[in-house]
Amino acid sequence: MRFRGASGFSLIELMVVVAIIGILASIALPAYTEHQRTTRRAAGAACLTTAAQAMERYYTTALTYVGAPNAATLAARCEPEVLTFYSIGTSNVAAKTYTVSATIVSGSRQAGDSCGTLSINQAGAKTSSGGSNCW
Repeated sequence: MRFRGASGFSLIELMVVVAIIGILASIALPAYTEHQRTTRRAAGAACLTTAAQAMERYYTTALTYVGAPNAATLAARCEPEVLTFYSIGTSNVAAKTYTVSATIVSGSRQAGDSCGTLSINQAGAKTSSGGSNCW
């Protein structure tokens, strides 16, 4: 009677596979996290655009931005998930000017975003506190 050799994986082969999976995960996880930040930033920018449109609709009927919807009303037009990462606010509201901003909520997963606060004004100028290419 002949004994056959044991079949299966050796410990070395198993460790090589685990090491390869670890290397792939260390590359993929930061890329995935950055992709999530970019997606949330795009949602915040869309929310700001919606808020700016609401300001413009008010201006077409009142011919002034004074008395326009406040930040809470503007934020209510956004997707609820956006508001877990961004706080919507207005500033510089006068007869002919306004600025709507989306500030990152501290402690949220968006806190590591390099773009910082996104803003749009009555002229449609889009800015960010972190530099260019954020819109």
